[in-house]
Amino acid sequence: MSNQLGSYLPPPTKQRFADTFRTVSRFSLWIQLVLGGISAIALLLAIFSRNLSVKTDNAGIGLGIFLAIVGILLLCFRVYWAFRYRRLAKRLQSANRDVHPKKEEIIQVLQIGLVVSLAGVLLAFLASELSVVVVLAKALAEPQGIAVYNRQNVIRSLDIFVVLANINMIGAHFVGGVTSLGLLEWVDQ
Repeated sequence: MSNQLGSYLPPPTKQRFADTFRTVSRFSLWIQLVLGGISAIALLLAIFSRNLSVKTDNAGIGLGIFLAIVGILLLCFRVYWAFRYRRLAKRLQSANRDVHPKKEEIIQVLQIGLVVSLAGVLLAFLASELSVVVVLAKALAEPQGIAVYNRQNVIRSLDIFVVLANINMIGAHFVGGVTSLGLLEWVDQ
């Protein structure tokens, strides 16, 4: 793969890599912040829209919410890591060569970002699959006219907010992973 990509992109000079690193990390940071913010808001709406007085026997949504919270925590770390990318790029652009990070340090930071993003994608994927299965099970459990008498099978906004939060987290972690993978592939030439 490295040889294929190398034929399209010239080997990076330190300055070109620093410029690209800073630009890509800036876009990655903001995209992750926006998608993570949407996920957090949707999850908060889901949590606070729960009617705590009504007992639900649906452990699937509870597990989906828990996985979403863990995914958001991973995304918070990933946003911090994208910010760290920007600081590394600034150090690379510095006129003082003593503050320049070593190639191995950059590769290690990119690898950690990639692993965290992949873990976040996996968690968000599992959470969204679980949430969609719960919503589908509710939809198929009874015809909608009868669902009025059996309140646990009514699809609530909570269910849709959890799905929305998890899908946005998949996107945010995906952007972080692609950023790390692309930069890692380019610097490793």
